[in-house]
Amino acid sequence: MILFWFRRDLRLHDNTGFYHALKTGSAVLPLFIFDTGILHNLEDRRDARVSFIHQTLQDLHRQLEKQGSTLLVKHGKPEDVLAQLLEEYQVEAVYTNHDYEPYARHRDSHIGRLLQKKQVRFHTFKDQVIFEKEEILTQSGSPYKVYTPYKNSWLKHFDSAQAASLPSHTLLSQLQPHATTHFPTIQELGFEKSNIEVPMQEVSVETLQAYHNTRNLPALDATSRLSVLLRFGTFSIRQAVNMAREHNPVWLQELIWREFFMQLLYHFPESVEESFHPKFRNIAWRNNEEEFEKWCTGTTGFPLVDAGMRELNQTGFMHNRVRMVLASFLVKDLLVDWRWGEAYFASKLLDYEQSSNVGNWQWAAGTGADAQPYFRIFNPDNQVKKFDKEYAYIKRWVPEFQTTAYPAPMLDHSKARDRAISAFKKSIESFTTG
Repeated sequence: MILFWFRRDLRLHDNTGFYHALKTGSAVLPLFIFDTGILHNLEDRRDARVSFIHQTLQDLHRQLEKQGSTLLVKHGKPEDVLAQLLEEYQVEAVYTNHDYEPYARHRDSHIGRLLQKKQVRFHTFKDQVIFEKEEILTQSGSPYKVYTPYKNSWLKHFDSAQAASLPSHTLLSQLQPHATTHFPTIQELGFEKSNIEVPMQEVSVETLQAYHNTRNLPALDATSRLSVLLRFGTFSIRQAVNMAREHNPVWLQELIWREFFMQLLYHFPESVEESFHPKFRNIAWRNNEEEFEKWCTGTTGFPLVDAGMRELNQTGFMHNRVRMVLASFLVKDLLVDWRWGEAYFASKLLDYEQSSNVGNWQWAAGTGADAQPYFRIFNPDNQVKKFDKEYAYIKRWVPEFQTTAYPAPMLDHSKARDRAISAFKKSIESFTTG
């Protein structure tokens, strides 16, 4: 028997590892593990992402039951769970899909040693990206650190066969017959159901075709909203790329940005903790906790910043244009360490993906690979004039805007900008002089 371990690929269709497991001819028993190493780090016991995963797994469980099989859902440390399952079942192999984040790579290294010791084969597959690891490198064999040449190389290497879907859902007769197993309640996992609903709709063709014209307008529901589904793998990256190629090359470029950040994290895992460029590792951050709290709660007196933070806190979503403005305001205007903002977003975003979150925060801070230059700082008032001049987005999330109840701006942006540029320059000078 083969165990197929679902992780961030929660679908039966077009699932690479699942397809290859079913193609072996051996009976396949699906498995999901609620990893306590991840869950214990979540402070919110009503985390919407846990609710979404739990609901998605229930749907998978029902689909598998119709095939006379089941979904084993376990809760614990993956190494311990798998060790126990090897005692209960005659397992010849474990199949799964690659994960590229530092924690996942460390976990899979331990799992690989366990399975090798037990003489159980461990097969993992590329599934959440088109290109991974060392597949796209510079001519000198090093990883790309600038997006545009990476994108050009990605497009040069791409052919339609790489985005061909895999009919894993047609092979379900290979599933291991199994009696219904206990499916843990969300309370048994130590959580409660969230009041935040994760949007399940798939992107429309009309939205994609207009994406390049409307994507920067936060008042419109004009982005794909697929980031959550790609994050948890309920939607295939191959399907997304095919849609982008057919309907809008600008959206394809956004998918390539996602892979650019993934390969950066894979090759430079230290970027989670350190500014990518050493010259920005000695910035004299102010890290004022009261000012950070105003940013978190959306009470800064800068309406686009406040609207974005309130949308995030209430829904777990934030428009990408607004994310950039918010990140710039925190790092540059308030001189708060980008890692504070990255951690806050990590706790709130439904579509949180470590590589994109770290990559985008370092981009906005000016400290990362192919980052916005440190001296280019978003003016939050000008961003309103460009992208929400009728205040439609702002009034949706900040109803007291333009009333006496709304606070005055917490700082002078021009002076804050000068302060930030000075702090970054001093960091560069200290690095240069040793």
